[in-house]
Order: sequence, then C-alpha cells, then structure tokens
Amino acid sequence: MLIVSADCHAGATIDGYKEYLERRWWDDFDEWKAGFVNPFADLDEVYADRNWDSRKRLRHLEQDGIAAEVIFPNTVPPFFPSNLVVVGPPTAEEYQRRWAGLRAHNRWLADFCDDVPGRRAGIAQTMFNVPEDTVREIEWAREHGLFGGVIIPAIPPGAPIPPLWDRSYDPIWAACCDLDVPVNHHGGSGTPDYGYGPGMPRLMYLMEFRYFSNRVLWQAIWGGVFERFPRLRWIVTEQGFGDILDGLRAQDGLYAMLKGEGPEQSHVAAREMLGDFIESLPVMPSEYVRRNVWFGVSFMGAPEVARRHDVGADRMLWGADYPHTEATWPNSRKSLREALSGVERREAERLVGGNAVEFYRFDRPLLNQVADRIGPTAEELLGAAVVI
Repeated sequence: MLIVSADCHAGATIDGYKEYLERRWWDDFDEWKAGFVNPFADLDEVYADRNWDSRKRLRHLEQDGIAAEVIFPNTVPPFFPSNLVVVGPPTAEEYQRRWAGLRAHNRWLADFCDDVPGRRAGIAQTMFNVPEDTVREIEWAREHGLFGGVIIPAIPPGAPIPPLWDRSYDPIWAACCDLDVPVNHHGGSGTPDYGYGPGMPRLMYLMEFRYFSNRVLWQAIWGGVFERFPRLRWIVTEQGFGDILDGLRAQDGLYAMLKGEGPEQSHVAAREMLGDFIESLPVMPSEYVRRNVWFGVSFMGAPEVARRHDVGADRMLWGADYPHTEATWPNSRKSLREALSGVERREAERLVGGNAVEFYRFDRPLLNQVADRIGPTAEELLGAAVVI
C-alpha cells in the first residue's frame, strides 16, 4: 500500500536560514535573531530537529510506512514574530524584510526537498502584499521543484492588505492555473490576533479558528475566484471537512434566496442589499467545491472515513501531521487500520496515497518502488477478508 502524508511540516533552524538570505540582510538578521523569542514550545524540545534533520526525518517516516510527504512550513522564517499560518500580512514598512525572510525559507525548502528527489512536495510560502512579487516567486518555486504549490497567507479582518476576494490578486490565481500549481490553505490561517497567550486568548483561538479557516474558502467562492479561474486546484488542510459540508448547506440556501427561490420578501431584501451581484455566480457554492476543492484530512479517523462519499472518496487526502505532537507518527499503521475498517481496497488506496499522488503530481512509479520496500501491506491495513 502506497502511503503519502498530505500534511507534514518542516523548516530550518534560525541560523540555518541565514545563508539563504541575500547578504544585504545579514546585519538585520543578526539584530533580529538577538531579540527573537521562539513562540512554539515544540521547537525548543529535544525533538525539534525533526523539522530540519533530513536523515532522521526520512528514517522516521519510512519506519511509519510513509513513502512521501507534502511539506507545509513550521519554523519561524527570518524577521517574523511567528510562522506564516498565524501571523498576518506585514505593513508596507515591514514588507521588504518579511518578504526576504519567506524567500529564504523557500530556497532552504527547495534544497531540503532535493535531498530526497520526488518524495517531498514542498509548499512555497508567499505574501499577497505585492501580487507581482508573488507571481515571480510562484514561477521560481515551480522551476525549482517545489511541486507542493503555494500556501495562502493569513489575511485576517483588519489586515493592511485587501481581503482574499479582491481582484488585485487575480494575477496570482492566473499564474497558479497556467503553471498547474496547487493552492493550499492550512487550518488556523486568517484568524484575528488574539494575543495567543494562556487563558482566554488561546481559548478563543481554539474556539474560532475553524470558523476563520472556513471563511477563507467562502471568500474565494463568493468572490468569484473559482468562477474566473475554473482550473484552479484548491485544497483545505487540517481543518476537517464536516464544518465545510455543513456550512455549504447554509451557503447554498443563501444562494437560492438571492436567486429568487423561497419567500419573495427575503429575495427582495437581499436584492436591495446586494443588487445584481449574484448574477456573477452562475452555480451554487457546493458546485464550486465539487469542481475546485480537495480536502487534506489530517490524522483521518473512522468518522471522517464514514463520510467519505459526502465529500467524495477521490477528494480526501490522509495526513500524518508529522512532526507535531498530535501526529499519528509513530503509530500511523495502527491509526489507518482503525480508520479504514470495512473500506474496500480500491477506495482505501486512494485515501491513503492515491489521491495525494494525483493532486500533487507525484511520480507514482518512483513511490511504488519505495512502498514495495517499506510497506505496509494491504492485508496489514485492511485485513485479509477485505483484500480478497
């Protein structure tokens, strides 16, 4: 059985990023490093080197039966107070330094992925402050083997740049379509700045991060991104899909109301507020999701597998979330065996690896060779009765 984790994380050490910065930033880097306080406890622990130690990481994943991985960022790039998933867009004054820091991460990641050719789909970090810069970085990433695509930066309410639906970002979506680059959105991105301290700030973040994560998808749908760019391939990762499926019922209901279905007074009131806006979207939100959206279902369990036909068994990608503490590593075989109970082999193969291979354009013959060497077998994951 070919297993691909569609949700892993990596990044360099603080010092490891310096050589990837343009030399003109080195003095600024030294000053920033002297005052930097690491916000993540798991990057201070003895196992933090799993983020950047290529050999250790490969050994861990192979022991867990994982032949390939998709790599989201984890450590903090130069000049950032936290990682891209959490921190919002920089101000105009901060932009050049932050952009230099992200480009350093992308260049480190390209080398890190090249250490195991074809088995690491690195995801490039970007910011949307200057779309022309973003397009150039997307082109660079595609040329240098980061076939995991790009990750959408956090654009929370009140950010110093336009919201995601703004048409100034259309060159970015166009570049992703033209170059067949996947667009990744990771859970937790787009939330307001709660302070993230202990107590209520952290509690509010935990309570609301799914809402703000899903909000990114709603903005893309209602902002016409998928209508203008029907070939865009978009994946939402580590935010489940239950909330999205439930939310789609409400979104489709709103769409129907705006189209004139349901009570006349509701339709008239909506038209008074929105005008003919709805005419720019010829199909319901759920149809855009079925066409353009995939789901990275990290540490997929039996409840998610039971709903696989609601979202499409060909749209779900399993992820281990390595090296995080909540990851299925080093028990991915056991986790998958419990999740896949009763699933027939063809669907199981898609869920644990086949969908990721297709979505991220992995080299299947190469990964099949790895899977033949490291396992696990279909019988180990599914049981003899299902395999037969």
